[in-house]
Amino acid sequence: MRPFWLLLVAGAWAARVFAQTTSEPRTPPPAAPAAAVPLTLAQAHAIALQNHPQIAAATYQAQAQQQVYLQARSGLLPQITAFGDAVHADSDNTRLMAGGINNPSVFSRTAIGAGLVQLITDFGHTTNLAASARLQASAAEQNSLATREGVLLQVDQAYFAALQAHAIESVARQTFDTRQLLLDRVSVLAENKLKSDLDVSFAQVALEQARLLVQRAENDVDSSLATLSTVLGYREQRNFTLADETAVPVPANADVQPLVDQALHDRPELAGLRDERDAAQHLALSFRDARLPTISALVTGGNSPSHDARLPANYSAGGIQVSVPLFAGGLYEARQHEAELRARVAAESLRTVEDDISRDVRVAWLNLNNARQRLRTNQQLARYAANAYQLADARYRVGSSSIVELSQAQLELTTAQIDETTARYEVLLRESDLNYQIGATARATPGPAEPRPDPNALP
Repeated sequence: MRPFWLLLVAGAWAARVFAQTTSEPRTPPPAAPAAAVPLTLAQAHAIALQNHPQIAAATYQAQAQQQVYLQARSGLLPQITAFGDAVHADSDNTRLMAGGINNPSVFSRTAIGAGLVQLITDFGHTTNLAASARLQASAAEQNSLATREGVLLQVDQAYFAALQAHAIESVARQTFDTRQLLLDRVSVLAENKLKSDLDVSFAQVALEQARLLVQRAENDVDSSLATLSTVLGYREQRNFTLADETAVPVPANADVQPLVDQALHDRPELAGLRDERDAAQHLALSFRDARLPTISALVTGGNSPSHDARLPANYSAGGIQVSVPLFAGGLYEARQHEAELRARVAAESLRTVEDDISRDVRVAWLNLNNARQRLRTNQQLARYAANAYQLADARYRVGSSSIVELSQAQLELTTAQIDETTARYEVLLRESDLNYQIGATARATPGPAEPRPDPNALP
């Protein structure tokens, strides 16, 4: 009976497992990772300029400000209006209508016509108002260029950070392979009683440390690709094969002052602030001129198909209108003083940004020089560490040193290789930052900016 019960239990367990596997939905296999897309730095710049939302928002802002200028300029152009009236008056008593000082007369009529008003002069009010709006549009365009250069700097930083992460991952994998070979060799020697188990333990510890280094490097690669994808304007992470375009060295600048002068001349933020300062000055002039007379020409004409017998069939009139503001409760003076004060605020803000940019250029120049010095030192250190590791490995092979000395040499070599890789890409990042600070993008020159308009040369 005992074998029978064992078979019965085994059959029931198998039936239960079969029922679970057939009733529960199977988890689909994980999707294969997307193929890596080759990407150069120039292509990354082009993608970011096309996809990044900050660039699009800044472009739309500049276009909207251009429409504000067109609104202000419209006051200098003729204003043509079409009219159409259909009025029924019960009697001549409509001349008693209240609502005005004049004595109105309303006649029954149906009339159509048009009127034209052309500003002759308002002694600079509209002209300065349009000039202020045009300078504001130019400032918005300069801010759009500044946003573009800032995004390109972010692309450089993300691109070089991804290259650095890939390079460190390569070093980590090479270290792991080297320590795996060491463990295999020490294990064979220990089995033949040529090395102790302590050596095997040290080799195993070194291998696991290399495994941790590889895992951390793989995570850094994924993080850098996620950052790069976001900077390029993608919501989801993309997989790229990056081209290492770091072979051409950038010559060092012996003096920082020419770079400061270039930054003060070329930075779009400063150009935008200068336009805002000039726009505030023209706005103040416009409010000052608002107290002066306004002279306009008026022309109107039309036809009345049906009308009171006392009215003519056609009508036309023309004249010159002069408007002189006499008193507005201090409105014009307050507006002028407000605009003048805001112009002074813009001028002081410009000085502050100029000082900050001068400082940033000097700091970026110092950081670049320091990064170049550190790169040379790390390259030399990596060569010495490689020589030390080769000597330590040879000594361990002949049995004249312990595995502790070899492990220490491996660790110093790995650290030196990682430091050299980090220093190499640090130089590229500092070069990109310095080029941004002086208003010249390192490896993707922005399109030519439109010439700054003359605020007094209005169409």
